[in-house]
Amino acid sequence: MTSIPNSAEVVIIGGGIAGCSIAYHLAKLGVSDVVLLERKQLTCGTTWHAAGLVTQLRANRRMTELAYYTGKLFGTLEEETGMATGYVQRGSLRLAKTAARYEELARGASMGRNFGLPVQPVTPGEIKERWSPVNVDDIVGGFWFPDDGQVNPIDVTMAYAKGARMGGAKIIEQCVVENIIVEGGKAVGVMTAQGEIRARKVVITGGMWSRDLAAQIGVSLPLHAAEHFYIVTENIPELPRDLPVMFVGDEHAYYKEDAGKLLLGCFEPKAKPWGMNGISPDFCFDTLPEDFDHFEPILEMAINRVPLLANAGIQLFFNGPESFTPDDRYLLGETPEVKGLFTACGFNSVGILSSGGVGKVLADWIVEGMPPVELVDVDVRRTVSFQTNRKYLHDRTVETVGAMYNMHWPNLQFETARNVRRSPFHDRLIAGGAWMTEMNGFERPGFFAEPGTTPVAEYSYGRPSWFGRTALECANVAENVSVFDLSCYVKYLIEGRDALKVLNTVCANEVDVPVGKLVYTQWLNHRGGIEADVTITRLSETSFMIVSIAASQRRDMAWLKRHIPDDAHAFVVDVTSGMPMLAVMGPKARALLQAVSPADFSNAAFPFGTSREIDLGYAKVRASRVTFVGELGWELYMPAEFAQHVWDVLVEAGAAFGLGNAGFFALNSLRMEKGYRHWSHDVGEEDTPLEGGLGFAVAMDKPGGFIGRDALLRQKAAGKLTRRLVQLRLKDADGPFMYHNEPVRIGDRIVGQVTSGAYGHRLGASLGMAFIEHEAGVDQAFLDAHDFEVEIAWQRHAVQAQLRPWYDPAGLRIKA
Repeated sequence: MTSIPNSAEVVIIGGGIAGCSIAYHLAKLGVSDVVLLERKQLTCGTTWHAAGLVTQLRANRRMTELAYYTGKLFGTLEEETGMATGYVQRGSLRLAKTAARYEELARGASMGRNFGLPVQPVTPGEIKERWSPVNVDDIVGGFWFPDDGQVNPIDVTMAYAKGARMGGAKIIEQCVVENIIVEGGKAVGVMTAQGEIRARKVVITGGMWSRDLAAQIGVSLPLHAAEHFYIVTENIPELPRDLPVMFVGDEHAYYKEDAGKLLLGCFEPKAKPWGMNGISPDFCFDTLPEDFDHFEPILEMAINRVPLLANAGIQLFFNGPESFTPDDRYLLGETPEVKGLFTACGFNSVGILSSGGVGKVLADWIVEGMPPVELVDVDVRRTVSFQTNRKYLHDRTVETVGAMYNMHWPNLQFETARNVRRSPFHDRLIAGGAWMTEMNGFERPGFFAEPGTTPVAEYSYGRPSWFGRTALECANVAENVSVFDLSCYVKYLIEGRDALKVLNTVCANEVDVPVGKLVYTQWLNHRGGIEADVTITRLSETSFMIVSIAASQRRDMAWLKRHIPDDAHAFVVDVTSGMPMLAVMGPKARALLQAVSPADFSNAAFPFGTSREIDLGYAKVRASRVTFVGELGWELYMPAEFAQHVWDVLVEAGAAFGLGNAGFFALNSLRMEKGYRHWSHDVGEEDTPLEGGLGFAVAMDKPGGFIGRDALLRQKAAGKLTRRLVQLRLKDADGPFMYHNEPVRIGDRIVGQVTSGAYGHRLGASLGMAFIEHEAGVDQAFLDAHDFEVEIAWQRHAVQAQLRPWYDPAGLRIKA
């Protein structure tokens, strides 16, 4: 048995491909005092039985970049370490049986162009040329990725391990970590069966064991194992050698040729969760029982797709567990509950192809104390703690496996493990015809069906089934008044003698405002990037209410708490569950509220940016004059026990003013027209307020400064901004919709990418926001001097570009 050291700079728990990659990349950064602990043998959990596919196109640009880096690294790792990796670059084909699937692939291919990913469309005939055994009778087309390939997962893990050792890391097998040592809210080491190792940083890369290990110290890592199947045929003499990998998402299948045999794997629509009663620590290179009945529907489609399979014998029927997360995105980064504790787990079958990029960015994060690039899609802080509930994870995992290959429609909603978190208005919304969407388990209305009908959702990259209903909702907001249930928005209270001082350090804007005023502001990192986008209401001299988006509930709390000094008299609590919120928006909002409350809602008495308590019906309600839709309106906050009463009073009085319901699809359309940014889409960790058009929310000269101020000063001193967020409008009124990551071009030069998009119903146009880059500076003169195009699904479309919002740029309607 190898003896363990007493201490290390970094301890990594788990010897799969992720853990070994992180150790390798830490060594590359010069961090040699690294100890990797594996309970049994390297790769023995999930890594060893992975299919080893190395593809680069993922769901968004950042994840594609990480996979792209991994592929490049695999091309050099063998030469560097002297360890064979089995890496071969044969390319891959992605096939489409329907026009919708082809559009999905085409949109992804266009996204890949943002950073030069080699890809080209192929016809059925060209697919047949590259993969001769395939039946293309019902194939409409596909895409060819020449740089994709395959690798031996065990070999490449051993190469990472060799590289880590070359840099000084210690890798110790047969060493079980029993617990993580936490002192003062910080990870300071691990307790193993052989004793204690103290450490400055700890990393959990324990695969499907990670959730239970983390739970021992109150850390939430929501993942669940599922059975994962593939077969390997006997040798097929007629099978061409060196075929590229082939994906047929419409049949949930992938094909990989290896030495004359064919591996057929799948991500079946209804999966089999596994390990509900815990996973034995003795599990090592183990397999699960065969279930041919479960796999048979996949095989039947495969025999039609590759007729050679009809007469091929099966050499291996494999079933092994892999871990999946509730949203099919892995868990990466520093945990919000414990400082100095990092994780990389829950890889949803993309661990091999993500390993290089994951190792690189997490090593940088560990060393620098912050992520090197924006990683919000996979940041562990995006999750919420209830998601570690075992039944929730079990039921969601049934769906998440198949979701890997399902159509990735815009606004697609999970159907399993729903109705978890409901606002007090839920039943009333359902009675009003709401079709509910979900965010971190919170049910919220997407759109409302025609009265007396059942809502039906049919997805599309163009006009979905709810398009007309959303248009009516937007029109009513513009012409009358509508109510939005925004209870899912996150609310914190921070109180204490030092609350103002803490907030003014964290916030870019000035928070020292009179009681009853709202402040729109960003929280910045030391590079000037936007970590949060919030509104803050001053409730008293020593108390404030913070409102943020639903997706940032744990992330924002962790950020704020970690910036409260230990000796500060400031205390923050999450009151989201106890404080539902309604937004009453539209030109008749003032008249409606005046009818249900004795408060004075006039401009003089209640100007924009004001918040105060009012009587509404029999309740006390906080009314804040603010908007996210570009119309006159108020947000109403109330204790949960009064919520239904407030709703009923509003609805009863609202009949006289044309009060309507509106959902989040309408909200997105309305905010897009008005140019309101959405954190994590339009602005984020890599974007400064100056670049994002939010300089008006920065108090550069406020006493004491703020986090990120020096970075903004340097940016201002540099002169013109070379990168800015702009508003786009498709010139063709009947053209396709922008959603995200579409390249923006001037001629053949890519100058930016769409951050988010929606159809603007008040304007009758497809809209988007995009960051545009130009070395000489981006201003309106530059935008006016060039013809811009956006590439959507491999086709170019002319767009107008401007810095101001398209709808009511002077803001007259919100201040009416």
